[in-house]
Amino acid sequence: MRCWPRQAPEQQQGSQRHAGDAEIPVVLRLLAGNDGSLRWRGSMHADLQRLPVSASWFQRLDRSFAQLGGNLVLPLLILAVPWGQELIDQLFFAGRWNLPMGPGSSFVGVLTAPFSHGGFGHLLANSLVFVPLSWLVLLKGRRDYLAVWLGVYATAIPVWLLWPTSSHGLSGVVYGLLAYLLLIGWLERRPLSLLLSLLCLISYGGVLPSLLPIFSPVGVSWIGHVSGFGGGLLAAWGMHHSPVDP
Repeated sequence: MRCWPRQAPEQQQGSQRHAGDAEIPVVLRLLAGNDGSLRWRGSMHADLQRLPVSASWFQRLDRSFAQLGGNLVLPLLILAVPWGQELIDQLFFAGRWNLPMGPGSSFVGVLTAPFSHGGFGHLLANSLVFVPLSWLVLLKGRRDYLAVWLGVYATAIPVWLLWPTSSHGLSGVVYGLLAYLLLIGWLERRPLSLLLSLLCLISYGGVLPSLLPIFSPVGVSWIGHVSGFGGGLLAAWGMHHSPVDP
């Protein structure tokens, strides 16, 4: 039988500090610094054990920070698709490679229409509103954000089937995000939801008249705005009545 040398007391204490250090969440390890001081970190871990807050609370805080970072990046990743499409369109097709939905087009056009624009000016105008509204909806959750997209696509289908002209652009999604934020606060009556609704009404209420054809500029698909707005209302109603996860 092989015998292994016994560790010295200092080595045992060092290994215990390593094990305890692994239990400290990421946020707290960042607070500990990068100087490699195991002694200081070990004392910090002992102090944390005496706090009235459980370690699971800090772990939830870690996950919240990670999710917040993902939510900030998600709308930018989505925007990379229409910006890439527009760049290719302008460089190689002289602005003629559009992907709209309209009469005679396939259902694929319904899916691609939000990612196709009539030029960089059109795309930039939509992007500047799409990003902040996306961030506000993502404060509620990613399920809510997905519900808005699904609602906008659902209400775009009748437009694709019945409307006589083609349309494309992110503006339908923008109006869907705005509609969700305006309605969800009055449905839920919670502080965060009410604050989001009030903030959006003050910041973006001026664009609501463009939902009517008499206030919509020539060449702008007001019906796409209306259908997107309806999709956002549908998403808010559906999320309000959906079962809450335990």
